[in-house]
Amino acid sequence: MGMTRVLSISADRSRQGVLSPGSPAFDRQKKYADRFGALDIIGFSLRKDGFTERHEGALHTIPTRSLSRLLYGTNALLIAARLPWPEVISAQDPFETGLLALLMARIFKLPLHIQVHTDFLSSQYAAHSFVNKVRVQIADYVLTRATRIRVVSERIEISLQKKYGTIAPVAILPIFTDVKALQNTVPDALLLERFKKYSHRYLFVGRLEKEKDPCLALSAFAHGASKDACLIVVGSGSEEKYLHALARDLGIAKRVFFEGAQPSRRYFPIADIALVTSEYEGYGLVIVEALAAGKPVLSTDVGVARHMGATVASREGFAQALREWEECGERKGKLMSYPYESFDAYADAYCKDIEACKKED
Repeated sequence: MGMTRVLSISADRSRQGVLSPGSPAFDRQKKYADRFGALDIIGFSLRKDGFTERHEGALHTIPTRSLSRLLYGTNALLIAARLPWPEVISAQDPFETGLLALLMARIFKLPLHIQVHTDFLSSQYAAHSFVNKVRVQIADYVLTRATRIRVVSERIEISLQKKYGTIAPVAILPIFTDVKALQNTVPDALLLERFKKYSHRYLFVGRLEKEKDPCLALSAFAHGASKDACLIVVGSGSEEKYLHALARDLGIAKRVFFEGAQPSRRYFPIADIALVTSEYEGYGLVIVEALAAGKPVLSTDVGVARHMGATVASREGFAQALREWEECGERKGKLMSYPYESFDAYADAYCKDIEACKKED
């Protein structure tokens, strides 16, 4: 792979994100940078986040350190003006970062690479909030002007084709998952001892936010699971307090365990089945991870659920599907159609897709 200087725009402010040295996301960017030869990442961030500019080999990360979210764009433009001239500009989404990347691409007269991780054309996405409705409109503008588009699932590609017809070339590059590590994970003895008395151990992993609909997981468990089963909830979010109250109202509080933000890989080996109740997903990482760990998945029809081997149920029929699984469902999950043999295979495909923008422009 030859030298390609790439400028990437990111909105990931998390402590496990691209601006945090030592995080998995940061380490991935280092490997991309080594393949490109030079990768500059401008990350939206607030001054109070405490992120600092970093140089590590071919990777250069620069937080905007803005006083307000309203200044992200202005600060990012000022940073871009002092950086070496890129050959390709890439954005992590077709929304705020995509709009800014489009502006930069027009200024620099450069090809634009847009990534789509969210099924934003799902009706549930726009219905979730006014901000999401605005983002759909922004995406309409950005994607029809992109040089290349990377999506994480066939579902999103089909949605784009139905909405826009032929636009830019679209590459389906699912998110990388260390399948081999999940296959070789052994049960945590302490967790196994703690939950061994329950006949069935249901597992919900995800942010406790409305779009993940953990309320459906609790309701389905209450109405579909046997009385000696338990539900393990791994994750945190704004809905947590409400979910505790809901568990009490449903009469299942003693059998629902809120574990907080914990590594999900500790829990897959001791679970019998994973529940995915999201309103929409572009991909569905939990689906892939659970199936890779050999656990069956009961999911709403989102992301890669059908494609990767999950059992799909309607929202209305989720409790019934849970009950049927207890009676005669598969006890072993099998991951279908996973495309990567290794991280290097994924990284090569990802970087080649961005580099291909130079030929398309």
